[in-house]
Amino acid sequence: SPSEIEGIHRFNIVITESYEVVRKLARQIEKQVEVLKVYFNTNDEIIWQELALYKVPTEEITEKVTVERLLRQFGASAVVIRKDFTVFAVTGHKEETDALVKALEPYELIEFVRSARVAIIKDSASFHDKLKEFEAFEPGEELIENEFLEKGDKIFTM
Repeated sequence: SPSEIEGIHRFNIVITESYEVVRKLARQIEKQVEVLKVYFNTNDEIIWQELALYKVPTEEITEKVTVERLLRQFGASAVVIRKDFTVFAVTGHKEETDALVKALEPYELIEFVRSARVAIIKDSASFHDKLKEFEAFEPGEELIENEFLEKGDKIFTM
């Protein structure tokens, strides 16, 4: 996903492994994939959420007060309301979004989908600050301009 720095994107990869395995994986990603830097964090070091969408028959919501109460209890917000179905969105952790799936099962839940984690580091230093620190420690290669790059039509004619 895009970050606060134009042209820089962030990717979250969630794995459950030992510290040593995660450290090795981070080094392998840096070697094998063209990235600026790989950081790894534990759950305690990040703030994260997932987005879940639930599709329920509109009739179930309008005719049964319990469904409306359930959705309110879970902090759901309507995304789309049609005659045949309504789509609700909820953000939270897997346990929370799964709990709403279970609660909606008796009410003809049509469809459910959940996103991957979206995370931000708790440390007060911004991602931008970390990149500046990285660039100072490991400066990138100096950019070499190609003097012929903009003159293609004049150089390569037939």
